[in-house]
Amino acid sequence: MATEEQLPIDDSIPTVNYSGDDIVTLDWKEHIRRRPGMYIGKLGDGSNSDDGIYVLLKEVLDNAIDEYMMGFGKQVTVDVEEGVVSVRDYGRGIPLEKVVDVSSKMNTGAKYDSKAFKKSVGLNGVGIKAVNALSTEFFIRSVRDGQCKQVTYRCGDIVSESDIMPSDEPNGTLVRFTPDNSIFRDYSYREEFIVPLLKNYTFLNTGLAIIFNGKRFYSRNGLVDLLKENMTNEPLYPIIHLKGDDIEVVVTHTNQYGEEYYSFVNGQHTTQGGTHLTAFKEAVSRTFKDYFGRNFEYSDIRNGMVASVSIKVEEPVFESQTKTKLGSRDMGPDGPTVAKFIGDFIKKELDNYLHKELDTAEIILRKVQESEKERKAMAGVTKLARERAKKVNLHNRKLLDCRIHLNDPKGDETLKQASSIFITEGDSAAGSITKIRNVATQAVFSLRGKPLNTYGLTQKVVYENEEFNLLQAALNIEEGIDGLRYNNVIIATDADVDGMHIRLLLLTFFLQFFPDLIKKGHVYVLQTPLFRVRNKKTAKRIGNAHKNGSGLDETYYCYTDEERINAIERLGANAEITRFKGLGEISPEEFRDFIGPDMRVDRVTLRKEDTVAELLEFYMGKNTVDRQNFIIENLVVEDDSEIS
Repeated sequence: MATEEQLPIDDSIPTVNYSGDDIVTLDWKEHIRRRPGMYIGKLGDGSNSDDGIYVLLKEVLDNAIDEYMMGFGKQVTVDVEEGVVSVRDYGRGIPLEKVVDVSSKMNTGAKYDSKAFKKSVGLNGVGIKAVNALSTEFFIRSVRDGQCKQVTYRCGDIVSESDIMPSDEPNGTLVRFTPDNSIFRDYSYREEFIVPLLKNYTFLNTGLAIIFNGKRFYSRNGLVDLLKENMTNEPLYPIIHLKGDDIEVVVTHTNQYGEEYYSFVNGQHTTQGGTHLTAFKEAVSRTFKDYFGRNFEYSDIRNGMVASVSIKVEEPVFESQTKTKLGSRDMGPDGPTVAKFIGDFIKKELDNYLHKELDTAEIILRKVQESEKERKAMAGVTKLARERAKKVNLHNRKLLDCRIHLNDPKGDETLKQASSIFITEGDSAAGSITKIRNVATQAVFSLRGKPLNTYGLTQKVVYENEEFNLLQAALNIEEGIDGLRYNNVIIATDADVDGMHIRLLLLTFFLQFFPDLIKKGHVYVLQTPLFRVRNKKTAKRIGNAHKNGSGLDETYYCYTDEERINAIERLGANAEITRFKGLGEISPEEFRDFIGPDMRVDRVTLRKEDTVAELLEFYMGKNTVDRQNFIIENLVVEDDSEIS
């Protein structure tokens, strides 16, 4: 083997000087601004619940909630208006001489001493500094025992700082910030994402009131209220509610497939679970199995289960700065393991509950037996389907995979969150996306014709139907969504009647058999333009030319009739209008931005008020006459008079 001295030199590679002048030390705010993903995850514009602007809000809120957890202040006021966020708590207030330090000096905070903040969310002294550095204006005022101090920053630099002065305001801290639009481009806060966040804080902190833009949120029953807020099916029995020191759990079953969990650590919603959720699922399954004295499969016990677990851990360790997955194995430096703590609590309290509530125990037993019966009936079908999926060779025939997946334990967190799969109709649509996709994070699954209407069918159909069997295998959700390979499941169909029908059939499949995939925010519908409007005389290239400046060479992609009309008005008599009738008509180059960073998608949501059973029965059931009447009464005729 050649040594380093013997390796040939490639003269085609340009020589790059590397000296001490190339070593640069960034100050705290510049490092955050250059590498925001390290501190807040992805950026985004506010169109997704995990976008950075919501992380900024959470970082400020977490400090306010920590004060409440310590026993100070029963109300937090949150106002969001035109992109400006204001959070006022009524805790003790930051020590006035340290206001600048805690808001602009990294690794500075009161939470390193576990005696002061024993079970706090933010422990590393980074969060509020990240908010400061990533905001064009950041204002902080602390009121403490009749005195106050305030500081104003711009992108982390102090603009003004007051002396300590008298104040008649109640104790507490006010933080007001405006996210930097050059980092969070064209961002806007959406109430649909803020309200669930605030409600979760109240569910986890009974007695705390949060006032959001004048509306009050409050919870008396903790996690029971949380489950009732999120469940879209009626529980089969009264929700089991168990509380102890540093732990609270709720459990029930519904007539739905799959499992549904909401896990929290120190008030932080761990959307990706972690050691505590793993321990909880194991402990609940084992306790039910031991109580019934039968050798039930854990999957049968948990089928249809809806539950939540919240624990408080001393000095928690999360797997990322955004705190979405708990990595701690111990409850604290001198405490038991997380698994033992949760296991001992569940074993004692849940077993006691079942011995007292015999009617509930009987309902659970029947539910588990029904799941077991269905699974055994499917055993042969499932085995054959899995073998068929292997023979079909997913990676060559149906699925064009990407390199980075959500379930990769060692992958970059930002890239894992970007992992996506486009479910397309036919090879022509898949072709355009395939040629222009990001092969690192974007996969394509091509349907063949219209999928089966699964409404009213059993899970057996998932394995007997080739399309759904292969789709399930591609997503890796046969055993539930814990192993989901892609963070974003994007339905990409034509903007016509057939495309809409395929979209509804896919959504019916997910709602029937994998509702948690939708509830966890993984399912989206891709928006693609209906029209292209460009200057027919001078347009020389295809693409989003209007992004490169104004002038006669503009090309506009229009997603609505209103956008089309506006584009025609801009170009006047020279407007050339193309109506895209299918994804296959859009060239790969044109598709570049449609599935790029500025991709337009509609997230599919499932809320408490969405009566899923009734919706599916009406739209996908056998009541053909009712649907026909509905369509006739709500028919909208498209005016194609201006389309050429």
